Amino acid sequence: MNAEISRAIQRRHFLQETGCGIGSMALANLLASEGDTAESVKAVNPLQPREPHFKPTAKNVIFLFMAGAPSQLDLFDPKPLMRKLHGQPVPESFLGGLDDALIKGSATVMASPRRFSKHGECGMEISDYLPHLASRADDLCMIRSMHTNVSNHHPGQLLLNCGVARFGLPSMGAWVTYGLGSESQNLPGFVLLLSNNGPGDLGGTALWSSGFLPSEYRGVTFRSRGEAILHLSNPRGVTQQAQRRRLTAIGDLNRLRLEATGDREIASRIASYELAFRMQTAGPELLDFSQETQATLDMYGVGQETTNWFGSNCLLARRMVERGVRFVQLYHYTWDDHSNLNRRLKKNCDMTDQPAAALLKDLKQQGLLDETLVIWGSEFGRTPMNEVRRGNTAGREGRDHHPFGFTMLMAGGGVKGGQVIGKTDDLGYHSVEDPVHIHDLQATILHCLGFDHTRLTYLHKGRDFRLTDVAGEVVQKVLA
Repeated sequence: MNAEISRAIQRRHFLQETGCGIGSMALANLLASEGDTAESVKAVNPLQPREPHFKPTAKNVIFLFMAGAPSQLDLFDPKPLMRKLHGQPVPESFLGGLDDALIKGSATVMASPRRFSKHGECGMEISDYLPHLASRADDLCMIRSMHTNVSNHHPGQLLLNCGVARFGLPSMGAWVTYGLGSESQNLPGFVLLLSNNGPGDLGGTALWSSGFLPSEYRGVTFRSRGEAILHLSNPRGVTQQAQRRRLTAIGDLNRLRLEATGDREIASRIASYELAFRMQTAGPELLDFSQETQATLDMYGVGQETTNWFGSNCLLARRMVERGVRFVQLYHYTWDDHSNLNRRLKKNCDMTDQPAAALLKDLKQQGLLDETLVIWGSEFGRTPMNEVRRGNTAGREGRDHHPFGFTMLMAGGGVKGGQVIGKTDDLGYHSVEDPVHIHDLQATILHCLGFDHTRLTYLHKGRDFRLTDVAGEVVQKVLA
């Protein structure tokens, strides 16, 4: 018995003393087999441009994310029948046996008071709340048959951005920069621009996380108030030369650690330090609008009280893709209009309509729209019924969350403009023609960038993960 205990102790001591060495040898062999040794990692810029699976129609993406869910029924999807049924219970024939608690709560049909008219050569119907976007109708592909799996903001935003309605997965921008890298040497490959439109239902940094991908693919946030890029300037008394020497010393130490461990995150840290240093020069130039004409500033609404935040961000987005930034995402929140829909919807449209249209026009004038994919949309839509939880005071009604049928817009980058895809039923409740799931939208975005979405994967915990999870079909009608 004592001999057995002695052998067990000796075996345990051997594993404790040599396990790290065995692990290191295994790690070194694995890294070498993947061509990812410390020497190769440190020699490669993690964001260097890479080739996609096939020839792309888009090089960059600008995603205008309208967090909180704009009402598609008041902006993009006119329903004449709803005027006849306004104030009445939703007819059973439209429900298809769906057990919807909102309808059981005595909600009634809420017709939109908005006026719709046809625009462009294509005759696209758009609400009077969006006159500027309406002027770009021939550039727009309107998808009226979007649908999703969830109707709460944060899970819905995660599903749209990360492919799964839970935390911890890479975001769309991270997947794109992982697949393509970035053409910009002095700016991040993936940038976030926030409108600061007050508190709202925004899922936070998980929406632009790199998840289990290397950290260099995480989105970098630019602010629309105060210092746009935090901590970009050197502290008082620190010269550029002193900063360069400091970063060189830090880089040397990190490289020693990288050679000892082969940890890819150390390579990401080295790349981040170097990028931050280059941004100290590129950042101020990017944010300096003095070289833009007054006509351009006026077109975006820069300097105007209503449109300044979103207008500045849209202009920044154009300047970023000019400089090779791969994925720019603008968040404007919140469109979560459970009450006072007419007033609040008008306010948000006034903030965003002119700048969004200016972005499309400017990209086209600069010759950039053909290679820049622009997306406008949100996590879901709004119900055809009035919101019953906040009261039914005439003129102050709102709409609740609606995942079964809503609208998103696409333009540029290989998208066929001047067309409407899909439709919802006569109440706008269900998608009934050419339904497009969130995963289909993601697959189509990746296709425009030159990727087969089923092949853009990353091995994590023994499984190949992808943005579209285990679903998604490219929407061929979207493509030019």
